[in-house]
Amino acid sequence: MPRLAVDIGGTFTDLVLALPDGSTLSTKILTSHGAPEEAVLAGARRILAQAKLPPSALGLVIHGTTLATNALIERKGAKTALLTTDGFRDSLEIAYEHRFEQYDLYMERPEPLVTRPWRLEVPERMASDGSVLKPLDEDAVRHLGEQCVAAGIEAAAICFLHSYQNPAHEQRARSILADYLPERVIAISAEVCPEIREYERASTTVANAYVLPLMERYLARLEAGLREAGITAPLLLMMSSGGITTVETARRFPVRLVESGPAGGAILAQLIAASAGIDRALAFDMGGTTAKITLIDDLQPQQARHFEIARAARFVKGSGIPVRIPVIDMVEIGAGGGSIARTDALKRITVGPDSAGAAPGPACYARGGTLPTVTDADLLLGWIDAANFAGGHITLEPPRAVTAVRERVADGLGMTPEQAALGITEIVTETMASAARVHAVENGKETAGRTLIAFGGAAPLHAARLAQKLGIDRVLIPVGAGVGSAHGFLGAALGYEVVRSRVMRLTEFDAATLNALFAEMRAEAEAVVRLGAAGAPLAETRTAYMRYRGQGHEVAVTLPNEAYGADGGARLHALFEEAYRALYGRTIPGLAVEALSWTLALAESRPLPSRLPDVAPAAAPSATATRALTDPGTGEAVDAAVHPRASLPPGARITGPAVIIEAETTTLVPTGFTAGPIAGGHILIERLG
Repeated sequence: MPRLAVDIGGTFTDLVLALPDGSTLSTKILTSHGAPEEAVLAGARRILAQAKLPPSALGLVIHGTTLATNALIERKGAKTALLTTDGFRDSLEIAYEHRFEQYDLYMERPEPLVTRPWRLEVPERMASDGSVLKPLDEDAVRHLGEQCVAAGIEAAAICFLHSYQNPAHEQRARSILADYLPERVIAISAEVCPEIREYERASTTVANAYVLPLMERYLARLEAGLREAGITAPLLLMMSSGGITTVETARRFPVRLVESGPAGGAILAQLIAASAGIDRALAFDMGGTTAKITLIDDLQPQQARHFEIARAARFVKGSGIPVRIPVIDMVEIGAGGGSIARTDALKRITVGPDSAGAAPGPACYARGGTLPTVTDADLLLGWIDAANFAGGHITLEPPRAVTAVRERVADGLGMTPEQAALGITEIVTETMASAARVHAVENGKETAGRTLIAFGGAAPLHAARLAQKLGIDRVLIPVGAGVGSAHGFLGAALGYEVVRSRVMRLTEFDAATLNALFAEMRAEAEAVVRLGAAGAPLAETRTAYMRYRGQGHEVAVTLPNEAYGADGGARLHALFEEAYRALYGRTIPGLAVEALSWTLALAESRPLPSRLPDVAPAAAPSATATRALTDPGTGEAVDAAVHPRASLPPGARITGPAVIIEAETTTLVPTGFTAGPIAGGHILIERLG
């Protein structure tokens, strides 16, 4: 049956309809920020009309959204209270007890999502082994519940000390608080993030509670809207881990939806890399608001369990709100088509991180925006066709782009608008390149020698120039690149990940405890996955987070899926040293090793696609037109050949400067590059020489 994928971004909502014959239809529509479901429903009606299908024909709807992310960044979530152990109300503000910028006198930390008056202390205490040191004061919880009702509190987070070892006090406190607040808006850390490290656990639980009412209302409106539209297909949600889950799970843990859209893009890049035989890739997703970069090695996107939202300082760890959730490890930059350009006090061009979004949008949208953006610069340089932007659904006005760039950037620098526009594109591309370099170095890797897989509405315009800056010779533009993340949703498996913190020295390895722990985690994960994948074969992945005793951070170590015996400690020690050596180039002899946390991920078993055979060379058709534009590599005005993507047969090669056009995006092939379709229809851009 047909399946519909929907990706809500900061500027556009992308929809892809997969038909039973293997073909797809896609469309882009401006995101309706006040009521995001309206754009989803409007886009669904449009794409079903294109396919001439009734709404009832849909078999599945898969959805990813930035709604939770934007609520956290813009501080537009619920009025939230935090119940915590007596004496620990300020741990959320103390954080890591250090400055993320040691020598910046004007450094500002991000404000906690819960202000101090609503960080409420409860007399109770668990020991680190889970034993009760002080019983829960139930009357105190009732008193705090009355306070919450009187103050109009909309959601609550409960995070008691060491609840990851024994959740009894949190569970009882939730039961009492449910007499005062709806239980569905109460989050407890033992369920949201049952891991050691109090600050991150509290921060994640607070973030989950902060967006609970918002996501509950949104999902209810979306489900009702789909039903009213005649769409009765099941609705599944994309998670930041790259798996999809049920609406019920998404309602309980909406923090797991943070970065769900970019995760879909990483899944797409993984599938493309498999079909093209690419072992080392760099996924590059550039939309209207942000750009995302992900490392993919041996066909696996890099995974992490820690993510920061709303960083106060770009690229600086520790400057954002930490959440501990399963996530595809990526770097996100405020560098999209809507990113705003300006000059600073030193007469330098800066771009982003703020964005014009969908409303008012770039100046050329003629929707009230007057500030110059990357899209305005791209249009001014001739890279975009004003009459066919976003499949022709939005007509751009070049004079507005010229005015915005001239008044806000060019005049102050003594430049022509064209020079200023080229400067804007160079700055935004260098910003993305810098982020990619830092991300690679932080992970002990490099960008050179990789294949750049570029998708998102703006990425194919900037990909070749970004590749030049990163020392990359090959760029791949997938089929449907303009709505790439939505395509990725269709290839994602339904899955779920469970984590438990159990500190265990390998010299005191307890096989029975570990086997029982993994059995418990498997049962919890399977209960979630089977809600949407009854009867499907499942793939299990186990990971331990281990370190040398005395170190402050752990290394992720992949474990075999089997029961452990008496030799388990020695086997885990060998696996740890192998992972440690891969990261740091050495091991440390004589130090004891311990594991802190254990994860079990369960997902539908979906094998990656096989590599497609190479295609024979073919003659390239003549260009349908030429377009005057500024070459991004040389900065010179050139006449570029224009080729519709559909007109290029597999194996054909064209030489830059050229433009390859399609409905949702445009691919720019600069001077010094060749391009053409490979097997599967993906455009391969290669540097000459």
